[in-house]
Order: sequence, then C-alpha cells, then structure tokens
Amino acid sequence: MASNSEKFNKLEDSDFDIDEDGDDLEIDQGWNDWNADENDDNADEDSEFKCLFCEFSFSSCDSLLQHCCSIHHFDFPLLKKSLGLDFYGCFKLVNYIRAMVAQNTCWSCGHQCKSNQELLNHLHETNFSEELMLLWDDDKYLQPFMEGDSLLYSFDQDEDFEDECMPPVDEEELSRIVGEAKELSRLLGDVQKVCSDDEMMVDADSSSPIDSNKKVTKVMPSTSIASSSREAMVNGVECDLSDKMQKNLSLRASFGRVAASEIKKVNESYFGSYSSFGIHREMLSDKARMDSYSQAILKNPSLFGGAAVMDVGCGTGILSLFAAQAGASRVIAVDASEKMAAVATQIAKDNGFLRNESICKGNNQSPGVVEVIHGMIEDIEKSVSIEPHTIDVLLSEWMGYCLLYESMLSSVLFARDRWLKPGGAILPDIATMFAAGFGRGCTSLPFWENVFGIDMSSVGKELVKDAAEFPIVDVVNSHDIVTETATLKNFDLATMKIEDMDFTSSIELQPKLGSVTELSDVKNGVTWCHGVVLWFDTGFTSRFCKEMPANLSTSPYTLKTHWSQTIFTFREPIALSSGRLDAKSSAVVGTDSCPASKIEVRISIVRAQQHRAIDISLETSAVSHDCRRQAWPVQIFNLS
Repeated sequence: MASNSEKFNKLEDSDFDIDEDGDDLEIDQGWNDWNADENDDNADEDSEFKCLFCEFSFSSCDSLLQHCCSIHHFDFPLLKKSLGLDFYGCFKLVNYIRAMVAQNTCWSCGHQCKSNQELLNHLHETNFSEELMLLWDDDKYLQPFMEGDSLLYSFDQDEDFEDECMPPVDEEELSRIVGEAKELSRLLGDVQKVCSDDEMMVDADSSSPIDSNKKVTKVMPSTSIASSSREAMVNGVECDLSDKMQKNLSLRASFGRVAASEIKKVNESYFGSYSSFGIHREMLSDKARMDSYSQAILKNPSLFGGAAVMDVGCGTGILSLFAAQAGASRVIAVDASEKMAAVATQIAKDNGFLRNESICKGNNQSPGVVEVIHGMIEDIEKSVSIEPHTIDVLLSEWMGYCLLYESMLSSVLFARDRWLKPGGAILPDIATMFAAGFGRGCTSLPFWENVFGIDMSSVGKELVKDAAEFPIVDVVNSHDIVTETATLKNFDLATMKIEDMDFTSSIELQPKLGSVTELSDVKNGVTWCHGVVLWFDTGFTSRFCKEMPANLSTSPYTLKTHWSQTIFTFREPIALSSGRLDAKSSAVVGTDSCPASKIEVRISIVRAQQHRAIDISLETSAVSHDCRRQAWPVQIFNLS
C-alpha cells in the first residue's frame, strides 16, 4: 500500500515514547498500560470531534458543525443539501478539506497561506456549484486522512441520504457497519505509522556498530526535544506532553506492530498454500490461461529475443521457461514460497535452462538463462543484486478471484517501478472488470424446489438469504445472465498506481436483448435479477505483443477457467422488463407490478483490513420506465 506517512506526521499521532529525561524518542514495544488505558482512550476517541480548520475539539457532531459555520464560514448541512451530496460525497469532502488544511490551503479557492492562522483569517463564504464538487471528486479521498476521524462516521446523525422510496435502514446492521469502518480506519492508521517508523529508523552501518548500551534516537521533521523533561518543540511551539499521551503513543506503536505481525502471518499462510501441487495442477490445466500466456510469450519473438525478463510469482516456473524458449537472454524467476522456488529450480535444471547449467537437451535455445530467487519481490534485493530499470519484460500471472483478491498486483507494480526499463513491457498490460445481472438459475432455488418429488424450497430460500451476506466463487452459466454486460473498471498495468486498486464505479444493467426463449428466467415479459456477477479479462495487447496479441477472459460466455466468476446476491430479487408494461403508478419499482427498466449499481472495491482480502460494497437502485426509483440499503461483502 502506498505510504501516506506525511499525512500522519504529527506529534500527537506518532509512535514514539518520551523518556523521563526528554533527551530522545524511542519505540516502546511493550504492552504496558494496555488494559488500564484502553477503555479511557477509546472513550476519548469516540466522543471527540476535531474541527476541520482549527485545533478545537467538540463532544458532538452538531456542536462542531455549528462552530464551523459561525467561525469558519463553512455551512456543511447547507453545502450537502445544495450539492446533493450522498454519504460518499460527504466522506470525500471531509478528507479533502483536512488534506488542504494540513497544507495551509483554502479548500474552496486554493489560496496558499503561510500558516494555519493566516488560513483561518482567509476563510470565506463560498458559492456552491457543481464545479466545486470536482475538487474532491477523487477516490483517493475515500481513505481517511485523519486516523479515528469521528466526523466521517456521523453523517447518519443528520439528514437522510437515501431516496424517499428507500425502506427503513436496519439500525443494528448500520451500527455494525459503522463500527467496522471505524476499526478499519484506525488499523489503517496504525499500519501506516509502522511503515513510517521503518522509513525513519536510523540504520546501523555494518562498519559502525552501535553500542548496545546506547538508545537509538528517532528524528522527526519539524520536531525537536526540549531540555525540560516533558516538553517538545512542534513547529516552533512548546508543548507539554502528559503521561496519558505518552501511554497512548506507546499503545499505538505496540498495536501497529501487532498489525504488521498479522500481515506477516497472512503472507506466510498465503505463500504456503501455493506449496500444494494440486493448486498448480489446476492452474496448469486451465486451457484458457495457458493458451493466452503461451501465445503472448512464444509468438512474439521480437519482444523476448535477447530480453531480460522478470517473472513475479513464478510458481512451477513454466512461464519463465516459455520466456527462455522465446530467446530471452536472462530470466529472473521470483517466488515467495520456499518449496515452489526449489521446485522451479529443479524444473529449470531438468530442462537445461537453469543459469550456469551447461547441458542442453537437444534444443536450439541457449541454456543457462533462468535463475530462481526465493523471497517476496519487495525483499529480494537482500539476497541478490539487480540494477534498477534493467528489465525489458515484466511477466506475471497475478490475478485472483474477482481480479483483485490476493492483492498480488501491488507486488507486480512494485517490481515495475523498481526494475522495468522506461518503455519496457509488462504482461499482461491491461485488465478489465465486467458485471452483469444473473437470474434464479444461478441460485440454489431450482434444485431445492424439487428433490426427488419433494418440495424443499424453504431450504433454498434460506440459502439465498445467506448468500446475500457472502460472495460466492462459482461457474455461472451464460444462460443465467439476464442483463447486458457492463464494464466496471479498466486498468492499464503500464501506468496505474497502487492506490488505483481501490475504486468506486457506477454502472447500469439493462435487460438482456434477445428472444424470450433464450432466457431461462423470463415470464410474462418480466425477468427477475437476483444479483450481480463479476468477472475479468486481461489483455496482452499489440502495444507490446506486436506479432501476436492475446487475451485471457474469465467470462461466463467463454471457456471455463479456474477463476470461475464471483457472485453477489441481492437481498431480494428485482423485476426487469425491456418493454413498457401496464404498471401501476402506486406499485413499488422492481416488483412484478412495476418492473424496472434498468438497475443502477454503484460498486466499491477496496483492500480489506485483513491483508490480501478485499471488501466489496453494492448500492442498488431500480429505475422504472416513468423514471421512478427504488433504492435498497448498501450491501457489504468480504472476499477472504
């Protein structure tokens, strides 16, 4: 994950403990005072609302907003109402303003001030326009700027964001979601601080060993330690640091390291799971997968001839051997599984391609070009020296379920930025996510309605209810797709950033065109949509594969792959009709009395609190032929 340490580089949020002499800052890795202060610290965080512009804090959201309006000329309720901001719009706005204020920049006009006080004097009334929203219309502001920002999770306390036709929100479910969001925000901050700590530690040079009796001092920009026992200089201002703050900083440092330890455990479990030969047999037996990669590598000699290639997550090393067969001069195969690195080494040796291997088994290719490295791509420089920006082709099969599950893409992008030559090739070089609506044939309902003549539909209904809580990875029959396909997200692997992995996209699902007999779930002109199915394509385009481009598709309309498709079930099905029916004006949109003409879905996918997992949220609305709408509460899924 991209570091945001500069956002959190403030003394009150740092991970340092202050010694009694005030001479230096050091990390406290103990668990002292954890239980004693946990409840008090959490209570303070939950009840404190920090002003968007100044240092004042308030005990309630209402008092904070009144203060912002009367003192700082910022009328949040009026702004929200005038621009029609929904929850996400408000969420982005708050993070945008905090980011601007941290830079002493006016949030509305962009005027750069020399200090926070000058900014406070500058703040002014603002005309609310749609152009104003463009300032914070960026998904990067979906990430909380300030750790534990209570304001972000208090929008539900004022006006309702939902349509008038929105059914009542389950308060217990909403409370659970808000609690999880707060915890996620706090953990993100802790992990970011750990990363910041690692960057700021003073490394001990091997030629200059550090005396074990001396304390390691950490230096923080714009911060110096004063001579008195509990004073510090922050941007030139003396601050008194209380015992409680010191304990809280120690607590956060310790908890952050626990989070880092959990990430290490997840990585070990993840890479260990790929030590099973059964998984590799499944991938090697995937015809669509193997055909696309072999075509992209073996049918493009101008790309691979004499090239330096890096294979990220090589597994058995078959793609590395393809590259060697295509004429690569050097192939660096990297895998974090110790067992699979050993297996790949043996396979390369057995086929005469292992570096320094002189035996050539009757083929015309030059032997000795493949070297296998065990380790995570982010750490391999500890064991091998590779000059930056010397790789011609970066190769990887990184895709997981729903494309982004497993989060291996971030490692590929790391390797791209570190070692790929300017203008070098990355394969695949594009990825596209697609979505469509599915019918009842994709659920368990048909099976349970008739089990050897016995009606067990009550079981099917219970299973469908459970399916609305969890994503399902399964093969979808194309006959069960009841809407046209919509493009959810495009990724350009040559230019994208790691933060682009977190995104929000809005799509429209139109009833599927074609004869009624082609649809298994059509009755009286009405189609029932039970949820959304996602899949992806990856492309080896002519940008790099000039002789023979290739495409790997996991679509339900193409050859089955080991990725299958990922299914997200609605809490209740939505009736669709491509033609205008005699609908009752008083009927609820999306029912058989008033079928919808289309379904609007806003989908957000972000990296989850659990390392390598992803969270997916669905906001669904049905739109009738006369433009009436029916919306449903947001659904949140976790793919882990």
